[in-house]
Amino acid sequence: MSARAILAAALLALGAAAAADKPRVAIIIDDLGYHHANGKRAIGLPGPVSLSFLPGAPRARSLAEQAHALGRDVLLHLPLQAATGQGSREPSEIHLDMSRERLAQVLGQALDSVPHVVGINSHRGSLLTRHPGHMQWLMEEISSYNSLFFVDSFTHHDSVALQVAEETGIPAMRRDVFLDPDPSPETIAREFERMKRLARQRGQVVAIGHPYPATLDLLERELPRLAEEGIELVPISDLLSLPEAGSERVEPVMHSAF
Repeated sequence: MSARAILAAALLALGAAAAADKPRVAIIIDDLGYHHANGKRAIGLPGPVSLSFLPGAPRARSLAEQAHALGRDVLLHLPLQAATGQGSREPSEIHLDMSRERLAQVLGQALDSVPHVVGINSHRGSLLTRHPGHMQWLMEEISSYNSLFFVDSFTHHDSVALQVAEETGIPAMRRDVFLDPDPSPETIAREFERMKRLARQRGQVVAIGHPYPATLDLLERELPRLAEEGIELVPISDLLSLPEAGSERVEPVMHSAF
């Protein structure tokens, strides 16, 4: 091999190593399916932002179809019982007084309501995610679909969701940053900077945001700059080791709403 060929190979290897070492960020936008305009803005964000749709929401199906057509990861934003606010259960909510059979039925209906789902992340759940028995039921039902992953939105520090998912053999991760624990531009900008800082420290980060106008404003402006700062935006599925599809069955934020 010539000296020039050896140098080219070495430079190629260095480039690959640098790419592998680049911090990676996955951003999930939750609570989609009710508001058409904000849903369209979320789907149109620059880069492979992942999108999570509430089951039973009137525009979830059409928006999920559009997201899938653009190559976005589509998630089911599955409602789980929160510690408070039990007078206002959401469609397809999983709660503690359900039987195993009813839980399976509700999960199946939720998945049927959102097309092209590749994974599930929790909506609320500050009560249910602390109960190993019901989380075991839920994860076993999720695993029966064979090709789904789970992201714990981590709304309570005692959540066992990630542990139970991993014990059940489901590819799983936990949210690291909420971009908008309140929807003020100052908070969103601060948390976006924290997301980048954590990505550089840890190598990869999962951030969750919502289709608030201020959140979408910041992401539309800042996402194109991530590459310039040496950070790679990736779909959430890229951060997980996923099994091949083979079956047709196929820091906590404490808030009373969660």
